[in-house]
Amino acid sequence: MRFFAAFVVFLFHLSLRDAYSEPQQGHGPFATLVKNGGWAGVTFFFILSGFVLTWAARDKDRPSAFWIRRVAKIFPNHVVTFVLALALCAFGTVTWSQGLPNLLLLHAWIPDRDTFFNVNHPSWSLSCELVFYLVFPLLHRLITRIPAQRLWPAFTAVGLSIVILPLVAGLLPAGPSFGASDANSPLYGESINRMWFVYIFPPTRILDFALGILAARILATGRWIRLGLAPALALAAAGYAVSLTVPFLFSLNAVVVIPFALLITAAAARDTRGEATAVSGRFWVWLGEVSFAFYLVHDIVLTLLQTRAGFTHSDSPLVLAAVALAALATATLGAWLLFRLVEQPVMRAVSKRLRRRTPAQAAVTATVSSEPASDGAVLSGTPH
Repeated sequence: MRFFAAFVVFLFHLSLRDAYSEPQQGHGPFATLVKNGGWAGVTFFFILSGFVLTWAARDKDRPSAFWIRRVAKIFPNHVVTFVLALALCAFGTVTWSQGLPNLLLLHAWIPDRDTFFNVNHPSWSLSCELVFYLVFPLLHRLITRIPAQRLWPAFTAVGLSIVILPLVAGLLPAGPSFGASDANSPLYGESINRMWFVYIFPPTRILDFALGILAARILATGRWIRLGLAPALALAAAGYAVSLTVPFLFSLNAVVVIPFALLITAAAARDTRGEATAVSGRFWVWLGEVSFAFYLVHDIVLTLLQTRAGFTHSDSPLVLAAVALAALATATLGAWLLFRLVEQPVMRAVSKRLRRRTPAQAAVTATVSSEPASDGAVLSGTPH
């Protein structure tokens, strides 16, 4: 699931490039179809992160060891891609007040589009993930104290809280708008302040993360409703289709968040029963392993495609498809290199160091530190 979610984000960012958005028509059919793919993919990541961290958690795992592993997981990849994006795509256009919070993963806290969507644009979500990791030991402890029979009511309450967030955001001052000078922008006229509160602001996105924790607890305590994977997938697809028709703030995550949580749990339930799927092979597992790196690399490739290669228009669908496939292949290759040369060596080194410091925790560290993209062992071979 990790790579498929990252791939949807790739399609969304591809659709923002001139050649695929058909700006002369306002918004092309491809761009219209995937216009919520970015929001949906990140929402899926956040829920999955809470789910997998909970599933992989062990009672003897210390918070300090957990935090070291998580920082080692995201910061090296982030720093490398930050430097690449700055050098290749954003050099000379970023101020210190924009770039420094980005480098330190603090930019999601700042309600300014030129700050939270800057340098390597997808990295804003890591700013949220860093907060998730910080609060996870406490949040996990609190949720594990919820009696099993109350987990579904808690899941429903958190899900509904996310659904009504756009109504709360509507009380905020609208402030500046996206696309103020570009009427062809898919975000033209939308409020930055309200969008930031619903979609970017780490404390509100903790709700998605908590929903994933609750879903994992529901499965672990035997309270799962046994919703099959096919019906759950259909429900998620229907949720996404509905998101294309609702007002902008509701399209960000309110419509899809509960269907996605159900889909993740249904897939995990199938895994726990040992049932193979079409995406259980080595290739799909490998894609899951490199998906975090892919997520951080892909927008750099797409930006270079337009700004450096100058690909901004084509009347041929075959050319458009071929260029998109070439960009996908390039981003996947870049992700593999980042995974092999940065992510994997760092995680191995940190794992060894933690085992030397706490020999009794060797098995726990080995289990959890093998997590791919957003964290964990369950769903490692399924469609993050």
